[in-house]
Amino acid sequence: MKIAGLYKLYQQHYLVDTDTRSIRKNTVFFALKGDHFNGNTFAEQALALGAKYAIVDEEAYQTKPNIILVDDVLKTLQELAQYHRNTLAIPIIGLTGSNGKTTTKELMNAVLGKKFKTQATKGNLNNHIGVPLTLLSIKPEHEIAIVEMGANHQKEIAFLCSICEPDFGYITNFGKAHLEGFGGIEGVIKGKSELYDFLEKNGKTAFVNPDDALQVEKTKNITSVQFNSKNLIFDSLTPFVQLKYQKLTIQSNLIGKYNFSNIAAAITIGAFFKISKEAIKEAIEGYIPNNNRSQIIQKNQNSVILDAYNANPSSMKVALENFAAIEGKHKTIILGDMFELGESSALEHQAVADLSQSLHFKQRFFVGQNFYNTETEAQQFQTYEELHNYLKNNPLENQSILIKGSRGMRLERILDLIN
Repeated sequence: MKIAGLYKLYQQHYLVDTDTRSIRKNTVFFALKGDHFNGNTFAEQALALGAKYAIVDEEAYQTKPNIILVDDVLKTLQELAQYHRNTLAIPIIGLTGSNGKTTTKELMNAVLGKKFKTQATKGNLNNHIGVPLTLLSIKPEHEIAIVEMGANHQKEIAFLCSICEPDFGYITNFGKAHLEGFGGIEGVIKGKSELYDFLEKNGKTAFVNPDDALQVEKTKNITSVQFNSKNLIFDSLTPFVQLKYQKLTIQSNLIGKYNFSNIAAAITIGAFFKISKEAIKEAIEGYIPNNNRSQIIQKNQNSVILDAYNANPSSMKVALENFAAIEGKHKTIILGDMFELGESSALEHQAVADLSQSLHFKQRFFVGQNFYNTETEAQQFQTYEELHNYLKNNPLENQSILIKGSRGMRLERILDLIN
């Protein structure tokens, strides 16, 4: 079946699913394959659970009239998303960067949602599958969309841009994330800048942080909208970010001065789309982070900053410096390994260990093989189980605690050990 014909089937309900565990009625099920599963085998199950059509790419599984055979399910999903994108007449904002993508996306969505019917990437569905699914979640009633794009290799952002064709773009920052895949920090800059390449080539617009000289340089040939530093002033950190915008004081629920630029981006984009300053203030103040991203959690006499969603050298540095700057006497840090750093791993873990020592925290706990191999006076544990047993027998009391590590470390489990 050609894409135009498949698109007519999709248009019946504007629903697409790829997982039988969350099938919706009347959806189109795409039988994707992975390293350890073959979605084709679930086609009939998807129909039994309520899917209207199933898309497969192995003829043996085309057992019913509403199971449609294509050459490649993933490629068909991407082509359908691109076809749908070309029918849309709404602004689409593309977003990428090393740190802060999801927080910035959520802030943008909160602000723009004060005026428009918005659609935005759910969670971190920001890759070669997530971006098509985000686009296909845009329905006729939506008026503006925010598409988060993630990557760990060069050419990925360029590919995602070719599918979603953003009208506007914003890069949060260039940091030390996915160094192994990108081939170092220069590779990160080149890879993330593929969004700028698309905007320049297609005469689109970039939103730019004027305090980031590299971003300013890379957008000099692009139509750009910069943060208005006269109307946006960092006010204080208590430990939440407070700022002034057009004489209004905005008290956010986000910690860390590094979140100022995330908030500033959302405000700048909101102002560009004619959102009132009062509505912007309400949106920013109403956003509360979740999903292990810079959450402040009170556990009896312990105050915990849980930032266990992800970690890389850049985000570790700002998290540690921020934690050192906020008020609190008895500060404890629990850091887990950072992944995907390649040959830089040993050097970057040692740098974080050295920085944490220079900041004079009361207690430091490192967990994971990479941190275990550093030279440090911190307490080191090769595995989470070792740390778990230690904290179970030596409970933390009356502490301010920072918990940060890569997603694979699952350090949020530590919360169960804190009274």
